Amino acid sequence: MRWLIRWFSCTDLRGYSRGDLARDLPAALAITFLCIPQGIAYALIAGLPPAMGLYAAAFPAIVASLFRTSRHLITGPTNAVSLLVGTAFAAGLSDDPATVAVTLALMVGSLQVFAGLLRLGTLVDFISGAVVLGFITGAAILIGLGQLPNVTATEGTTGNLPVRLADWVGTWGEADSLSVGVALGTAALIVALKRWLPRAPAALLALTAATLATSVFGLGDHGLRTVADLAPIEASLPPLTMPDLGLVPTLLPLAVAVMVLCMVESTSVARDIASRSGQRLNISVEFTGEGLGNLMAAFTGGYPVTGSLSRSALNEREGARTRMAGVLSGVFVLGSVVLLGPALGHIPIAGLAGLLLVIAWNLVDVPEIRGVLRSHNGDRLAFAATLLGTFVLHLDQAIYLGIGISLIMVLRRARLLRFRDVALDAEGRIREVARRERGIGAPIPEGVRYCRTVHVLNVEGSLFFAATGELQAAVDDILNSENVQILILRLKRVRNLDRTSVAELCHIATSMEQRGGRLLLVGMSPATTAYLHRAGAANKIGEENLFASRPGHWFEALEHALRRALELVGEHACGTDCPYEAWVDHRK
Repeated sequence: MRWLIRWFSCTDLRGYSRGDLARDLPAALAITFLCIPQGIAYALIAGLPPAMGLYAAAFPAIVASLFRTSRHLITGPTNAVSLLVGTAFAAGLSDDPATVAVTLALMVGSLQVFAGLLRLGTLVDFISGAVVLGFITGAAILIGLGQLPNVTATEGTTGNLPVRLADWVGTWGEADSLSVGVALGTAALIVALKRWLPRAPAALLALTAATLATSVFGLGDHGLRTVADLAPIEASLPPLTMPDLGLVPTLLPLAVAVMVLCMVESTSVARDIASRSGQRLNISVEFTGEGLGNLMAAFTGGYPVTGSLSRSALNEREGARTRMAGVLSGVFVLGSVVLLGPALGHIPIAGLAGLLLVIAWNLVDVPEIRGVLRSHNGDRLAFAATLLGTFVLHLDQAIYLGIGISLIMVLRRARLLRFRDVALDAEGRIREVARRERGIGAPIPEGVRYCRTVHVLNVEGSLFFAATGELQAAVDDILNSENVQILILRLKRVRNLDRTSVAELCHIATSMEQRGGRLLLVGMSPATTAYLHRAGAANKIGEENLFASRPGHWFEALEHALRRALELVGEHACGTDCPYEAWVDHRK
């Protein structure tokens, strides 16, 4: 925890100046103008009271900004996470959605802090970008579909995509033309403002226009529903809320899925912005900071939050200089709730539905989808399977499906060890060269000299239990295709030996002895050599067959190992012109 506290007191928050404030303040205002309509709209996606979307964008944004490394990432409610949170209410896990939401925030925050403190930031790298794209695309379609009943002011239903779409089509005859007009008009105004006034807060202006039209023309008297019809927004600070720990076992699978989505979303946004700004990130600190933001949401009436792409990009575009822009935006959202809470209740639901239709449309990244579909079969399969999973499975199950596909792709491509043959070049110098095609009588690359009975294989990487299969396959390839009597494994760049990998080395040594040969180990570091002795491998392989390296004595261990090998096989055992013998003689 000390390193987290140290981060809080340094970097861009130390020596904060008026010049910094002059850049952060306009950015914070711009974020607030975008955050207010988005917060209410995303709460609508989650099936929560509209005020909870604003609460989730207030204190959590302040806390997360204080304890993270990214200067521009803004934490708050997002569309995909809101949709995933909404699955808890669709499944009927509780009669009180607000309690479920704050309990989820507590669980997600705890998991994120745990992951951050254990420095597990690199885990998100194992989730395929094609999987994330498939989930986000599916979520966009579901968000758009979920708003169709709000567009037409008809009753919606639960279920998978085909069921919900068929049900909505069946109610088309009951559609309210006023609601459809407000929704489409709001969406059209947002699109027009983004095109002609790209720096204007299009969502806020469009919803303000829809709200004014509703009030001036009394559209509520004609059946147009407003936010206040769902739940009023009080002019007060967020209430103190208490999660229900009794829901933890039931919510755990969903909480893990939400945590994974939050980590992937936040990390991808932070890295994308950092690649342009040149900032260095600590992803584990990012996890911890965002986790603290979620813990704050659990006790201030919010629900799970993560880094927002749209608000973070706006923060960068407006020239924010420090993390204080995120802090100020949270303060401004709090002020907006206190000052404008009841007024926000007059926003028409149809207007929010129009906003969400635009958001859903923008989430479908057609160029990225085309790129994945033009990629290899693994990416195409991962994208298609995750996309279809969002339509026919629960969203948390779709995330687990995507994680499973990503892990399969990692395991298929992962190589923990790197193998290179040690041979001599035309000038008689030791060189590490790429493994040549195996097979007795296979052609030897031009300018490279091998020995037929002594083979030196350089091994690099983490030689632990998961890599023993790779080592065994490489050794079997050599022994089954060549008349090798002495196998020398050069372990100079090997690390992380464990009991399983040492047992495999002993097994190779035994196999070599059974065929009348020997295994020699060369180039080990002092730590590796000490571990071989502690594990008993030195006795099984033979002390005389271990040749540890000494700092500053290049090739000394290899020289001694080759002398030992030539003694074992006999003079000129590989022919009258043994390259290793010539090299050893040259070093006398």
